[in-house]
Amino acid sequence: MSGARTLIDKVWDNHVVQPVDEQTDLLYIDLHLVHEASSPQAFDGLRQAQRRVRRPDLTLAVEDHNVPTRSLMLTDALGRGQVETLRRNCSEHGIELFRLGDTRQGIVHVVAPERGFVQPGMSVICGDSHTSTHGAFGALAFGVGTSDVEHVLATQTLPLARPRTMAAEFIGELPADVTAKDMILALIAHIGANGAHGHIIEFRGRPVEALSMESRMTMCNMSVEAGARAGLIAPDDTTLAYLDGLPAAPGKAAWETAVTQWRTLPTDPGAAFDRTVTIDVSGLTPFVTWGTNPGQAVPISGAVPNPEEIADPAARAAAQRSLDYMDLIPGTPMRSIAIDTVFLGSCTNSRIEDLRSAAAILRGRTVSPSVRMLVVPGSLAVRRQAEAEGLDTVFRAAGAEWRLSGCSMCLGMNEDRLTGTERCASTSNRNYEGRQGGRARTHLVSPAVAAATAVTGRLTGPDTLEES
Repeated sequence: MSGARTLIDKVWDNHVVQPVDEQTDLLYIDLHLVHEASSPQAFDGLRQAQRRVRRPDLTLAVEDHNVPTRSLMLTDALGRGQVETLRRNCSEHGIELFRLGDTRQGIVHVVAPERGFVQPGMSVICGDSHTSTHGAFGALAFGVGTSDVEHVLATQTLPLARPRTMAAEFIGELPADVTAKDMILALIAHIGANGAHGHIIEFRGRPVEALSMESRMTMCNMSVEAGARAGLIAPDDTTLAYLDGLPAAPGKAAWETAVTQWRTLPTDPGAAFDRTVTIDVSGLTPFVTWGTNPGQAVPISGAVPNPEEIADPAARAAAQRSLDYMDLIPGTPMRSIAIDTVFLGSCTNSRIEDLRSAAAILRGRTVSPSVRMLVVPGSLAVRRQAEAEGLDTVFRAAGAEWRLSGCSMCLGMNEDRLTGTERCASTSNRNYEGRQGGRARTHLVSPAVAAATAVTGRLTGPDTLEES
């Protein structure tokens, strides 16, 4: 259909200030998210160039990466220094900061959506890979490097090469025990950890439309793990219901105007994508990773693959390296792999829906004596909600540690890390070598699988958990 455009095209075109060349556009940035780990050098660059932050009112800062969630007390000198530097920079430039102890504090990709800062059709950047989370609202959201952070601070714009578009079409009926985490792991396993390189993905289809906003955020969060620059989902009634009434969302006077604009964003009938990938969810089961990138994943009912059966030499070598690091033998059933630690948290799976899912499985059960389980809400608001619902009581009664909010064990930047070669079932987004600790071994799972695994002490799907 002539003139038909995708959601991706519409949001991109709406933010072009001017073309730079045939491949690159200068984009206006609506929202700049900042945290302590990626911003110090950017602010130093501004200072050296004698520049000010162009739009501090469009910049929001959060303390999250270095935060130890047992007490929120910063004992690490490097982490404390980064947080103190962020505070000075925000004070100097008039940037709003959600400090430790603030009732709004939490992981940047949790607190920005829950406060209504992220809205359909926006452009959002942050010096953090998982900024793609915010694409769940139909926003163009992506992570950038330090030099780009400085550029946006100084100009509120960013030159970017226009990417190709990919439609990830999910079809079929989603089984009851399959979550958004399983859907995105299945997609990445299908196309590979770099399979969407050079693309922005639009997640489409009835199974995606049926997801809650929190599940959509989980899916878009891991777009980058497929190699994509970003991942978007078209705004709909579910999006509007989530945003309505949030503190930073449009008020009553502006709401209807905003909604009218947002409803023009979904992809036009007949619009063409550069590439389309189809995933039938009807036979999908919970997924779990076996290797050291998110694409190395299989159904939890499956087994560790044999690298010798992989035709591509580079993929075969990568698989063997992963097995060596993970200390796994080909053919080992995934359900027989023993786990030392279970981590429920991160910007991927730490929202109230995730905690409810895990608590439903742990209620009346006990964490295995061989397992340490950390439950880390994604924000203090999520923590308060969970406590109001009694979820914290469920976790504590089961033997899990109930923590404060922060990035925690997702990455080894704070004291919440694994030691030695501990093996972890994690609801986070990356299982790279050393991600959760120097020699740590990570298996990515959904909150439901995490909870079931905590009970048995080995990788376990909720459907096979014995009644207790």
